[in-house]
Parts: sequence; C-alpha cells; structure tokens
Amino acid sequence: MAEELTPETPEETEDQPIKQRKNGLYQGVSDELAENMKSGWADTELRDLTPIPQAERTAARRAALSARFPGERLVIPAGKLKTRSNDTEYSFRASTEYAYLTGDQTQDGVLVLEPVKSGHRATIYLLPRSDRENGEFWLDGQGELWVGRRHSLTEAEQLLGIPAKDVRELPERLKEATGPVRVVRGHDAGIEAALTDKVTAERDEELRVFLSEARLVKDDFEVAELEKACAATARGFEDVVKVLDKAEATSERYIEGTFFLRARVEGNDVGYGTIAAAGPHACTLHWVRNDGAVRSGDLLLLDAGVETTELYTADVTRTLPINGRYTDIQRKIYDAVYEAQEAGIAAVKPGAAYRDFHDAAQRVLAEKLVEWGLVEGPVDRVLELGLQRRWTLHGTGHMLGMDVHDCAAARTEAYVDTILEPGMCLTVEPGLYFQADDLTVPEEYRGIGVRIEDDILVTEDGNRNLSAQLPRRSDEVEQWMAALKG
Repeated sequence: MAEELTPETPEETEDQPIKQRKNGLYQGVSDELAENMKSGWADTELRDLTPIPQAERTAARRAALSARFPGERLVIPAGKLKTRSNDTEYSFRASTEYAYLTGDQTQDGVLVLEPVKSGHRATIYLLPRSDRENGEFWLDGQGELWVGRRHSLTEAEQLLGIPAKDVRELPERLKEATGPVRVVRGHDAGIEAALTDKVTAERDEELRVFLSEARLVKDDFEVAELEKACAATARGFEDVVKVLDKAEATSERYIEGTFFLRARVEGNDVGYGTIAAAGPHACTLHWVRNDGAVRSGDLLLLDAGVETTELYTADVTRTLPINGRYTDIQRKIYDAVYEAQEAGIAAVKPGAAYRDFHDAAQRVLAEKLVEWGLVEGPVDRVLELGLQRRWTLHGTGHMLGMDVHDCAAARTEAYVDTILEPGMCLTVEPGLYFQADDLTVPEEYRGIGVRIEDDILVTEDGNRNLSAQLPRRSDEVEQWMAALKG
C-alpha cells in the first residue's frame, strides 16, 4: 500500500497547509513542485451523461417522502468512512435510506429536501472534484490521485437528476436553518451536530420508520435486482461445491473466499458476512469466524448472498453433505426441515397474514420433534409453550431488499402483523439445530444443524421463489453435487 502524504487527522481547513505524515519519507513540498502539479492536466469532464436507470423511481420515492412530511426540512446522509485500523478504512457502503432516495453511493453525500410552497426542493450535497490549486488532489488522503476520480457536481446532477452542491458548505447552512427539521441518524455525526438544537429523537425516528416501511413493497427495478442477486448467489454455491475437496484441505475460509470471489465478480459485495459452518458449527446461527475444519461425512451449512452493484442482496442457505451423500440421520433431519420449508412457502401469498408462513413451518417441525420423541406432545401444547424453540431457535424469515434484514425499523403493525401483498419479498428459512452438548437428544443427533432458506416474492396469484435455481430436496441436492463434481 502506497505511503500517503496526508495528515493522520482530517481537521485541516482550506486555509491550512496540508500536513505531512509523521514518519513519511517526504516531509515537505517545494514551491517548484507545488506549482508544477497545478498544470498540465487534461480536461476530463464527462459530458452528455444519461440518468441512472432508477432515476425516475428515486424521484417518485422522494415525492412520496415529501408528501408525508410537508413543510419540514428532511436531511438524509450517506455516511462517512469508518476507520478499520490506524489510517486505513473499511470499504464504504452508503446508508440504505440515502441510496434508496438518490441512487447514489458516494461517501459524505447528503440529500436535503427543503420545504417550498409546492412541496420540497431536493438538493444533493457531494464532495466536488479534488482541488488542483491547493494540491489536495495529490496530497490529501482522500484526494483523487489516492482514491480515484469523483464525479463533478455537474456530472452528478446529470446522472441523478438532482441539483448538486458542495457538501462542505452544508453544515453551516443547516446551522442557520429555521423551521422543523428531521434527520436520519447514525450515519454522519457532523451533520447531526449541526442540527443538534433543531431535531428530536422522536421526530427523527418517525422519518426512519417511514423510509423503512416505504421499502416493504418492491417495484420492478428492485425485483429485477433481487433476481440478479439470487442468480449470482446460485452460481456462488455452485463454485463452492466444486472446491469442497480443497476446503477439506484448508478450512471453512476456503468456502468463504470462494463465494466472495463470485460476489465481487458479479456484484458489489456480499450482502452480509458469509456463514460457512461445517459440522457442529452449523448449530451456531451466525457463525462467521469460518475458521473450522471441513470434514468428509459432516454437513456444511452455507448461508450467503451476493449484493448487487445497486445494493440489493440475496439471502440463501443450503445445508450440503460435504462428501456428496447424506447419512441416514442427516437425511432424516434435513427432510424434516425441507417439509417445514415447503409448508412455509405454500403459506406465502397475497392476503395471507405475514405470520402464516412462520406458523406453518413451526407446526411441521413441532410435529417431527414429537414424532421423534424429543418433546412430549400434543403438538398444540408444544407450540403454545414454544417448546420446539430449543431446537428451532429463530423466526422462519424476514423481509429482504437493500438490507438483508430489510425494513427493520417498520412498525410492528406494518411488518410482522401485516397482510402480505404483491411486491413484498421475504425469506423462508426454517431450521433444526441439535447442539453438540445437548444431552436431551440421542447422541446421533448432536452436532447436526440444518437450515434451508430461499427468497420468496409475493405475486398477484401466489409467490415465486427467486432462488429456485438451487435444488432443495435431499435427493436432488445429491444429484446436483455429483454433477458439479463431475
């Protein structure tokens, strides 16, 4: 990694010289070099740009937001870079609310809707191109020679369909703002500080809740992105099956890395930390250490999703026999989970209660646990007391979209207590998990964890499984794995 000339702290103003790194090899810039770096650069302005594909949809989303909060200034930040260690940062991921309303993914960006007589006037505040007069473009750690070219404000306007201004001017503008203001919190401390005496937590939460609920029903563009994410994810699972022998020679991280390669080739990233849980690790719901052994005869629970370049993610789980064949006890447990998932998927349809798919899947699992003698029936008693939860542990699904657990801030009555309607997308993911130290079950069950998860779109006449490219039935899984391994 190249050694920057930038300061370790970003508090410089335009009037201050750009400081040098404490232990940098260059401790100064000569007047001659500074002057030389100002000139001799080609005009790289991009002209005749066309709007991004979702520009009309983001405009409609802003119009709906404007109608909900008339007469109020609304501030939606993209967020800031976060330090990983010393002077290195995590990869930037724009806040979901900002990206949903603008289509932009730029760090430091802020969308502001200012109230006017006819509704709101939208302005997007962004970092402009790096300044070549003061040397920022090559001396500052976020200058364009270090991190890449940014769009000019004019280019951003053409692409996003929103007037653009310099974000460095925004804090002072917000400090002077009058009238009611709301901000999406948790992404930009500087913006929040500028509004500290103008906002309340309750009012800001209403804004966050509205934007969360606005994403419950997906439009055609969003559905297409989810389809793309699921297709890429299916190819990632195929990649993993092809290299399971190499994973056995290394660890679960070979699986994680293999899937990540597919995510980067076909998308933006993974939508969440990949769970590559082999053997008893499958009983840990969010096993993301991925440092365990991969052994023939064990199961691999792979829970992973590609996030597209537009930030829509898949969320798919398959539980695979590492050597390509389920043992009798593995198949028994797997088939029970498959039957539960089938019941859950069948319950996803317009007009059904959101909770129906969970209840349907949990009933099947409770029936199996009673049938196997692991819990005393009748089944209704088990469900009433929640006794099956010792082995089922989690809810059977969640909304899906730009966040893997999308719409999480929505009101309960708009989410888990709502009625399904076309355009909603959710996961159906029942599981059974028998911990390695669970003395209440026979020894042969211990250390086996099974989850099957698919991404289900509610349609006008029922549902569509967006991740159906991947087989689910145990015999079909074995055939698929055998074909991939040649």
